[in-house]
Amino acid sequence: MDPLRRGYLSAFSANLLWGIFPLYFHALRPAGAVEVLAHRIVWSLACMAVLLAVVRRWRELGALLRNGRLVAGISVAAVFIAVNWGVYIFAVNTDRVVEASLGYFVNPLFVILLGVLVLREQLRAAQWVALGVGTVAVLILSVDYGRLPWIALTLAATFGCYGLIKKRLGLPAAEGLFLESGVLTLPALGYLAWLTAHHQSTFGTVSTAHTIMLAGCGLLTAMPLLLFAEAANRVPLSGLGIMQYLTPTIQLVLGVVVFGEPLPPVRLVGFAIVWCALAIFTWDAFRAARRSRAERGAGDVGVTEPSPQRDTAPATESV
Repeated sequence: MDPLRRGYLSAFSANLLWGIFPLYFHALRPAGAVEVLAHRIVWSLACMAVLLAVVRRWRELGALLRNGRLVAGISVAAVFIAVNWGVYIFAVNTDRVVEASLGYFVNPLFVILLGVLVLREQLRAAQWVALGVGTVAVLILSVDYGRLPWIALTLAATFGCYGLIKKRLGLPAAEGLFLESGVLTLPALGYLAWLTAHHQSTFGTVSTAHTIMLAGCGLLTAMPLLLFAEAANRVPLSGLGIMQYLTPTIQLVLGVVVFGEPLPPVRLVGFAIVWCALAIFTWDAFRAARRSRAERGAGDVGVTEPSPQRDTAPATESV
């Protein structure tokens, strides 16, 4: 298969899997959100340990662990992704999938804000417009909900901060997930042991299928991550950006159509304004990418321009 086509197929598959996560987590009831989160952490560690053993990358992992600054960064990233995962599972368990989808629609706008506040980046005019339009959308949705959409904002904020840390660390996908899961595994095992001691654990007590699905949380986490890492090495950054809107779109449709969550007119208007902000953001990103390619071409007369397959993006975990 053509490498670029294979990359797009991997990106589509990763975002499709992330998009249908609500179906999986909803099926794990009566397990609570924290129990599901704990199993997701523990089984992710096990899944990544098997993978690293198969590809024989333990030596590289040991070198990473000897870097104190790196371990500290991984620990902070682990806290952010744990909160992100936990809030997302809570949203599914409490029938707030629509609000959760809003968080991942808003995330690119939050990343822009992080660029200004943390990295001191100078925004282009269109980025300021996108940020302003997104802020208006959040205000409208807050009025409709009667409160700040805290689930959406927490998901956007934690995932944005997590992505920023991961970008600075520059870890490979498999090693990154293994180390993050490792940081969180002791608290997760402690909580699972407490549930078992108090006869509140659903693992092994509800049904065989339920137990298998709880253990399957690790594979469910690893598969889209590895597919996305594959896509990041083959698909242009602009293509990856567009594909990632597929995840919250699927979640929104599932929330309304499958789980029967309400989407009243005012809320729909709020979502429409968010989509307008994303359209502005995406148009500006494409325009900036074209300008950058043109400038590179003008500066490298006689040099062959790199193939778009080599235009990569950092691999990040989603929901």
